[in-house]
Amino acid sequence: MAAAERAAAAFGLAADPVVAGPRTELYLVWAMNLPNTLTLLRIFFVPLLVAALVQENVMFTIAGYTFTKEWLALSIFLAAAATDLLDGYLARRWSQVTTIGTLLDPIADKLLISAALISLVQVRVLPGWMAILIVAREFAVSGLRSIAAAEGYTIKASDLGKTKMLSQVVAVSCMLLSIRHRTLRLPGMILMWGVVFFAVLSAVSYFRKFWRKVDESVKKRRRRELLQLERRRQRALLRQRKGSSASAPETL
Repeated sequence: MAAAERAAAAFGLAADPVVAGPRTELYLVWAMNLPNTLTLLRIFFVPLLVAALVQENVMFTIAGYTFTKEWLALSIFLAAAATDLLDGYLARRWSQVTTIGTLLDPIADKLLISAALISLVQVRVLPGWMAILIVAREFAVSGLRSIAAAEGYTIKASDLGKTKMLSQVVAVSCMLLSIRHRTLRLPGMILMWGVVFFAVLSAVSYFRKFWRKVDESVKKRRRRELLQLERRRQRALLRQRKGSSASAPETL
C-alpha cells in the first residue's frame, strides 16, 4: 500500500482505498489532481492558439459583440497564461507538487510561448530572428537544467526568469492586438525588445548557476576517478613486484 501511494504521488495521482466484498480487498481509484490537469489544459490550448492566429477571416458575434481572430487568440493565450499562475499556486497551496507536474509545467510554458511567437512570425507581425532567439534560449535553458538534474542538482527558476515570463505575456498580448490595431505595433515591439533583454539576461544567470554547481561537481568527480585509477595501478604494480620476488630462484 505504501509503495502504491508513493507511485501515485510521483505521477500526481491520488490513491483512494475502497473496501469491497467480504474479503475486504483493497482497490486503488486513480484521479488526476487539479494542478496537473491545468498544466495539461495549457498544452491543449497550444494548437487552438495556432489555429486561431493562422486562420483568415475568423469572426463571430456573441451578445451583439463581434470578435475577430485577434481577440480570440488573445483570449486563448491569456487563459493559458492564467493556468500557468494557477497550477503553481494550487500545487503549493494543496501540497500537490508532483514529479510529472514539475516536468510538464516548463514544457507547457515553452510550448505556449513558442507557438505564439512562431504564429506571430507567420502572420508577419514579429521579426523571425526575435522568435528564434527567444525559442533557442528556452531550449538552451531546458538543456542546462536537464544536465544539472542528471548530476543531482536542481536549478530553480530565478527572479529574472519569472520577470521574463511576465514580460513575454504582456508583449505577446500587445503584438496579438497589433495585428488589427497597428497603433500598438510600436509599443509591442518595444515590449518585445524587453523580452529579448530579459531572456538573454536570465539565460546568462542560468548558465552561471550551471557552471558553478555542475562544472565543479564534474571536475571533482573526475579527480576522484583519476585518483582511484592511480591507486589501482599502484596496487597492481605492487602485486606484480611481490609475485616476481616470490617466483625468483633462491641463490646459494
